[in-house]
Amino acid sequence: MTRFRPCIDLRHGRVVQIVGGSLSDAEGAPGERTNHVAEQDAAWFAQRYRADGAIGGHVIQLGPGNDEAARSALAAWPGGLQVGGGISLSNAAAWLDAGAAQVIVTSWLFIDGALSIERVQELSQAVGSQRLVIDLSCRRRENGWRVATDRWQTVTSSQVDGQLLRQLAPYCAEFLVHAADVEGLCQGIDEDLVRLLGAESPLPVTYAGGARSLEDLGLVDELSAGRVDLTIGSALDLFGGRGARYADCLAWNERQATG
Repeated sequence: MTRFRPCIDLRHGRVVQIVGGSLSDAEGAPGERTNHVAEQDAAWFAQRYRADGAIGGHVIQLGPGNDEAARSALAAWPGGLQVGGGISLSNAAAWLDAGAAQVIVTSWLFIDGALSIERVQELSQAVGSQRLVIDLSCRRRENGWRVATDRWQTVTSSQVDGQLLRQLAPYCAEFLVHAADVEGLCQGIDEDLVRLLGAESPLPVTYAGGARSLEDLGLVDELSAGRVDLTIGSALDLFGGRGARYADCLAWNERQATG
């Protein structure tokens, strides 16, 4: 059954909602589009999600300068949130020790734009497959989708398809997939991608990107046969959006849980 999953996206230490395709490495770079900068800090959101039982959420560090904010969120809900952004073999254990339920990893698993299955195996062995979420956030190309790394700026050679999902499944607990081309636009989800993930993934998947209303939870549920969860960001009233009420998303989860 499809669930709503909350998020805390961090940019330069602040909780934000951004247009994913506009991200760059430089702060305030021309073309970078931010939909919302929250007045509250990361720990406030973590405490809110904890109080409301909004489980399965993630903290994503969009570039440098976010360590302190991310650690404060994990401290506010130890064992309650995943953390991603800049995670590698050298620091994954430290993030788990800081309170992360699981670490989310993308860029470190790729070398010169190619997936390193050796790195996947090494990291999985080091932290345990149940503590690892592999992020397959992607961009659409003519023949489907390819994994995008480095804050979705570098498109790799890895096709997001059933073969890749099955190859990686033994090494992690679940997948996270942002559709970078529609992330933050609030113009609708990538229905084809959701349908693919629901049909092909052997593991739980959280999809993010383009959600604009509560009805998208029902759409993802239908398209994926209830096998894909949905993160709603920019459209959510918690982040200044007008398309979906956080309270309604919690109520959706409650209905899903009770059948």
